[in-house]
Amino acid sequence: MIRTFLSTIGVTLLASGCGASFPPPTQKLADTEAAHRSARELGADKKTAAQLNLKLAEEGIEAAKREMKAGENRRAEFILLRAKADAELALSLAREHDASSDAAKAVDTSNAAQNAKANGAH
Repeated sequence: MIRTFLSTIGVTLLASGCGASFPPPTQKLADTEAAHRSARELGADKKTAAQLNLKLAEEGIEAAKREMKAGENRRAEFILLRAKADAELALSLAREHDASSDAAKAVDTSNAAQNAKANGAH
């Protein structure tokens, strides 16, 4: 009875020791870096609303890499979740900025065309 109990505890401790190692979140790192790169390519670093989130994503990626080097993979994964959200927000804000600019240009073009038509009719 005691022997079975001790065996069970030993197996449980051994299994939990093996489970303690958390794999490096390399796919999450790649996904986060891709989102960051997309935001940068869309000009998020030049658009005021998106700059902070892009910077936070950069800092998160660097922090996650440090944690992974230190073997703190679980912590790195959580940092990457936040960094990816920051990168995706920067990307969305950059897209919104571009859409607003395009819409303003379209309105200006339409107004100019209407004014030209009105002036030509007189």
